Amino acid sequence: MMFPLWVSAQDNIFSQFYNAPIYLNPALTGQFEGDLRFNALYRNQWTGLSGDFSYLSASADLNLQNFNSGLGILFNRSSEGTAYLTKNNLALSYSFIIGGDDFTLSFGLQGGITNQKLNWDKLVFGDQIDANEGYIGNSISGAERPNVDSRFYFDAAAGTNLVVGKFMLGLGMHHINRPDESLAGYHTKLPMRTSANLSYKIGLTQDSYDKDGTYLIPSAVVYRQENVTSFSVGSQFKYKGVNAGIWYRNNGNRNGNDAVVLSVIFDIFNRRTSGEKFRVGISHDATTSKLNYTNTGGTSEIGLGYEKYFPNSSNYGRQNGLRCYDFY
Repeated sequence: MMFPLWVSAQDNIFSQFYNAPIYLNPALTGQFEGDLRFNALYRNQWTGLSGDFSYLSASADLNLQNFNSGLGILFNRSSEGTAYLTKNNLALSYSFIIGGDDFTLSFGLQGGITNQKLNWDKLVFGDQIDANEGYIGNSISGAERPNVDSRFYFDAAAGTNLVVGKFMLGLGMHHINRPDESLAGYHTKLPMRTSANLSYKIGLTQDSYDKDGTYLIPSAVVYRQENVTSFSVGSQFKYKGVNAGIWYRNNGNRNGNDAVVLSVIFDIFNRRTSGEKFRVGISHDATTSKLNYTNTGGTSEIGLGYEKYFPNSSNYGRQNGLRCYDFY
């Protein structure tokens, strides 16, 4: 039963994809108004099911405007199932940015090391189960333990992103080297994941470039990995420091309904004089697939974001007023 798990495993996706920009697309490295940015996003999936399905993405990146570049570091962690199949990934991300009066085009590269590990002692086999009593406590299986229960491999990604006025379009490609992630002695290549993101910012007030104004921000993101396609589409309503959104996610199958997602973001402070901004985002997925919400308990995420300029920064005030970075 474990072999298909490793062969068909798909990357996790976040409902708050905008709070994990470098995970979504390496070309978004350094794409923000400021010098320094931190992002962290935690996802607790299907809380009503036994076992652990949790995911974490955290990043820090710099906007090196004098070099037309962005530089960042990314950490990802996933823990799946009662056997605790865990992945830890640490990667560096770089983007080269071409800018004009009302557009920004960036190209990103990302590379890092992933460790995948299986806690073999938490697996239960048939010879540990009694037909009448169920699991036999403290029993030891006769199943042959694999020689390797932990594996390191190099993982690479690339992407491009275009911002024109209030429009953004991006394309990312992950696992482009298709690393071998097998723990069972088989040669199992990790399928490449492709993502596309699209957003448009509609001003609902007279000054459509006022950051404290009112906006409607429709967005869509599509993922493709092996033979699995999924997409999320929705919109956010932004009024000053509060941003509320609703999303629909489809997993691409015949009965593809996956979840309806509700999200809200709070700007705890947004000081124009220093460019400092701190944000908190929370969301909840209501499962609409055959698993249903009663069984799964849904999925919750919490995200944090922080941006600032360095003291006496030469970047402050250099952003063109027609160029939009803040889509959320």
